[in-house]
Amino acid sequence: MARNEQLIRQHKILQILERRRYGATLEDLRDSVVEELGLSSLHVRSIRRDLEALQAAGMNLITEEIDSGKVWKLSRVDKGLHKITINASELIALSMGRDLLLPLVGTQFWQGIEAFWNKIREQLPAGVWEHYQRYRRTLRVLGVPAKTYEKQQGILKTVNRSIQEHRIMEVEYESIGKPIAIRYLEPYGLALYQASIYVVAIEEGKDLDKDPEDRLRHWKLDRFSKATALDRWYKFQEEIDLEAHLGQSVGIFSGDEPVNYKIWLSRNAARWIQEDPWHAQQRLDHNKDGTCILNVPAYQPMEIIPQVLKLGSEAKLLEPASARKEMKKIVQTMNDLY
Repeated sequence: MARNEQLIRQHKILQILERRRYGATLEDLRDSVVEELGLSSLHVRSIRRDLEALQAAGMNLITEEIDSGKVWKLSRVDKGLHKITINASELIALSMGRDLLLPLVGTQFWQGIEAFWNKIREQLPAGVWEHYQRYRRTLRVLGVPAKTYEKQQGILKTVNRSIQEHRIMEVEYESIGKPIAIRYLEPYGLALYQASIYVVAIEEGKDLDKDPEDRLRHWKLDRFSKATALDRWYKFQEEIDLEAHLGQSVGIFSGDEPVNYKIWLSRNAARWIQEDPWHAQQRLDHNKDGTCILNVPAYQPMEIIPQVLKLGSEAKLLEPASARKEMKKIVQTMNDLY
């Protein structure tokens, strides 16, 4: 059984009590935890111990006697119903962030976003809301793809459960141009990149000679047709730093070691890259004629090639030679098409 089983149960209990305005009995909590975590059985004594542990940790849990018996509930403060103070500028910033997260509509993440947004809306003075609406009409968030993960919310719940409980996950995964294959993944986290969700995971039994972080790969949630949390657990690698791992890449690709890509940029392209950098570690070397050489690390040519193609004749991929060869094939194919 996962080492953090009790912590997972306690978090689930808090989630349940947040939804139960009038509280829940020990038996109700036990049944809900069993159902939502997919457990085979659970004794009410475990629920009582979890509640007592939460109280000892400072959670404001209270009990109340009603006709059906004793219920446990979160106090008003811990349900987040205390006064929220926010001004119109802060509300605009929050609403922009909400717009950028529209691809999460239908998932448990979006439910939390909407619950918080509605809570703020209900408590705002009318004047502040009207002021916000006037200013918000002058500002639009564009470029958010018209996609959501509402249909994949069941798979996403399974992924989250597997991450929390360190369960090995059996998935049906279809890579582009390949048939559906069964994969066994050890998931460590999720990444939202350009409106797509990726599961950051190690494939069981693959690349065993490499360091744990080098074994991480990114699996696009759109390509999952099924996911099952197995009754098998993996050893969580404490040394894995997802933030550092994801910060190394231009896009969402991963690999053993990043390669330096060298790109010639015209004056115009150099200005564009300065305004919208590709990578935090990129370097621009300026030439006397105003052009630049961009040096940027990446794991795969397809992190760089589409970016260069967007610049048209304003950019030229110089190194490495293998990427130039791939770029040449793409350009020749495009020439045949046009």
